[in-house]
This record gives sequence, structure tokens and C-alpha cells, in this order.
Amino acid sequence: MTATKWEAVIGLECHVQLATETKAFSASASIYGAPPNSCTDPTVLGLPGALPVVNRRQIELALTLGLATGSTLRRRSRFSRKHYFYPDLPKGYQISQFDEPLCEHGTVEFVVDGVPRSVRLTRIHLEEDAGKNLHRAKRSLVDLNRAGVPLVEIVSEPELRSAEEAGEYMRTLRQLVRWLGISDGNMEEGSLRCDANVSLRPVGATTLGTKAELKNINSFKFVERAIEHEIARQTAILDAGGRVVQESRLWDADAGTSHAMRSKEEAHDYRYLPDPDLPPLVIDEEWIDRARAALPELPTARRQRLVAEYGLTVADARVLTEERALADWFEAAARAHGDGKRVSNWVQSELLRELNRDARTIDACPIRPEALAALLRLIDDGTISGKIAKEVFTKMYASGDAPGVIVEREGLVQVTDTSAIETAARAAIDANPKQAEQYRAGKTQMIGFFVGQVMKATGGKANPAAVNEVLARLLGA
Repeated sequence: MTATKWEAVIGLECHVQLATETKAFSASASIYGAPPNSCTDPTVLGLPGALPVVNRRQIELALTLGLATGSTLRRRSRFSRKHYFYPDLPKGYQISQFDEPLCEHGTVEFVVDGVPRSVRLTRIHLEEDAGKNLHRAKRSLVDLNRAGVPLVEIVSEPELRSAEEAGEYMRTLRQLVRWLGISDGNMEEGSLRCDANVSLRPVGATTLGTKAELKNINSFKFVERAIEHEIARQTAILDAGGRVVQESRLWDADAGTSHAMRSKEEAHDYRYLPDPDLPPLVIDEEWIDRARAALPELPTARRQRLVAEYGLTVADARVLTEERALADWFEAAARAHGDGKRVSNWVQSELLRELNRDARTIDACPIRPEALAALLRLIDDGTISGKIAKEVFTKMYASGDAPGVIVEREGLVQVTDTSAIETAARAAIDANPKQAEQYRAGKTQMIGFFVGQVMKATGGKANPAAVNEVLARLLGA
């Protein structure tokens, strides 16, 4: 059989670290980059007599994500012990949620090549993270700072059909958790990582094939490459008449390949049991109402409103809603000026270029939204030209000064005096008789040459419309 006769079936299990100050079940700090084993306590270390206490903040953040994805919120859920040998989780089990998760049956919507896609969620449940093993040549070290850090695990239905879809799904999740403020989504620091379950089946079949699980992938590029590799690996096995083995595989990004870790465990192998030290988690309606009231306008709704309210294209709106803070900045500038489309053009062409060059977020931008609006008004009233405005913008970004201050300090006010422009235009025509004759002979595009000469003579300060008008009159004469 050829590859075209197989259909990929992909489900993702994404782990998101929640933005809490302390750990899931103890008061130990949750700080990335702290000295090894400095963020621990008796509960994290699994010492006798130490008891877990639920971190209320992690529940609030998980509820926010559940509401944002349209999930069903379980009013009574519970934590279980998931028994497994974790060398970096000292108590010998992970506190997680099993048969009674907090959130179920949500949806994640995203776009692939301009086509809307929707993938259902099986569940969103709370659990704690394990620590980190650091392997050296002849020894292994354990850092328990991550042990006990609160996570949500977002489990999708097996409804993704390509590596590209999986990548876009993950990008959408990252945008959402950052938009909601429940996680920084920093994949380099492990705040967002995923396991990918991949299987193949004949095109048109409805039953699932045997899946392989790709573990702990922490970048969009890697998840796409890993899934593509796994599809190719399983295709080769099936085309040769072989049988895919259910197993967990580790993706080696440097080698661009995966290798088997272990045969895949089933749920009962973890010996789940309700955690006897934690009571059931009961969520009342008042708590849910508070979380719903605090929910911000979501990215999809924000994009639709920007298109309708400011006349933006869908592509413009998508760029401006990559981050909630950027969308807020744009709207503040658009309200201050009144022309959302022009503001959008300046944000995308000038502001984002500067921010990306300096690896800055919009929160660290030295230009306030009102300052950009003031700059555009200087163009509107003829004080400066569009070309000078770009020069002023660069100085605003470097200094944080207001545009009016920069224009006055550096003498950048646009020349609108017709007599001064006419003097510069006559000088340009007299100095270039050959080009003037070409214009009069019908080569009208030569006017651009003379505009350049006049702008050069006036230091770029002459009003372009006035320059064109004067030159057309003089050259025509």
C-alpha cells in the first residue's frame, strides 16, 4: 500500500504550568531558575507526616481555562494518587485527577491554511509536576524544584489529521493560556509541553489503529517534525506488512528521529486510588460565576470585533490579537486617533519591527498608544510629512519622548510655504535641463526625479503634495 491509503489519527496531551506563586499542594515557592533543590519542603520531599493542602489559585486558573474552552465543569471532582516510579518525585506517586476531572468536553478552535478547524477536548484535569533528572557521564543528579508545581493536562480527542494541524492546535492553546493569564506558555522553560499519540488506519476506516506516544515535546517545530517522522515510520511498517507496537517513544530533536522508551502502560497499571489526604473538590455556583465574570473577551471574538469595528482585514486582526496586551495597545491608539486602519498599519510596519528586533514585548514598549495617535495627527494637520513621521517614530522609540517635543526640538516642521517650495523647484529644473526636456517630451514619470531633488534641497521637510503641484505647473510651462 502507498502512504496515501493511510490516514493519520492524532491526539495531543498538553501539559501547561499554571502561574501560581506556590506549588499545587504545599506552600513551597514555584520559581523557575532557582538554585537546585531550593524550592522544596516536607510535602514535596514526601516525608512522613507531611500532608498536602490544595492551592486555591490553581483551581481558579483551571476554571478559567475550562470556561474559555466551553467545557463542562464538574461541581464535585477529586484527586487521585497515580502510582508510578518517578525517580524525581520522592513520594512515589503523583497527585492527579483520574475518573473525576474538573473539566470535560470542551472545544479548541483554530485555523489551518485559512480553513477553520475545531477539535473536541476529552478533559482538562489538574495534577502536579515531577522534578528533573540531570544526567552526566557516570552519574545522575536530581533537582526537585519542579516537583509539585501545578499543571493542567489538556487532553484532546483523536481528531487531528496532520502534523500541521497539531502545530496550529498547540499554537492556539499557547495563545489562549497566555491571553487568559493562566500561564506564560514558555516552552523553553517547560511551561508548555505535549505528548502526541499517533496512529494510522486505512482511509475510510472508523476504528483506530495501534498508537505510539511521543513524549515531552516542547516546541511547535518539534511537535510537527516528530509527528511527521512517526507517520512515516508507521507507514513503512504497515506497507511492509508489519504490525505497529503500542509504546512510548522519545523524540530526539537533534537526530530528527525517535526511539522506544517502554511499552505503553494502561491506566490500571498506575494503580489509581482516591488520595486519602485530600477531600473531594467542591465548586459552588458562586465560584463559577466569579470566574465567568472575570473572563476576558476571547481571541476569536476579539478578532471578529476588530474587523467589524475598525475596518481591518482578517489578517490584520490575527496579527494584532497574537497577544492580549498588543490588542489592548492597538485599541487604545485607535480610539485616541480615530482611524483604526492607519493605526494598524503603523503598529504592524513600524512598532512590531522595532519590538521584534529588540526581542521586547509590548509591555516593555517605550511608546504609549496616545503618543502614536499624536504622531499621526501631526501628519494629518500637515505639520510633518509621512517620511519625517517615520524618522520621528524611530526617535520616539529610542527616547520615549513625545512626537511634538521631537519635532520642535529638531526643527522637523514640514515646509508648506509655496514660495519656498517654488524656489527649490525652479533651482532643480534649472540644474537639470535634460530631465526637464524629457518630461516635456512626454516622459512624465520624470517628475519623481524632480520631487526627489526638491525634497533633498529642503531636508525632506517640503510638503509632498505641494511639491508635486508646483513642479507640474513649472514643468508644464
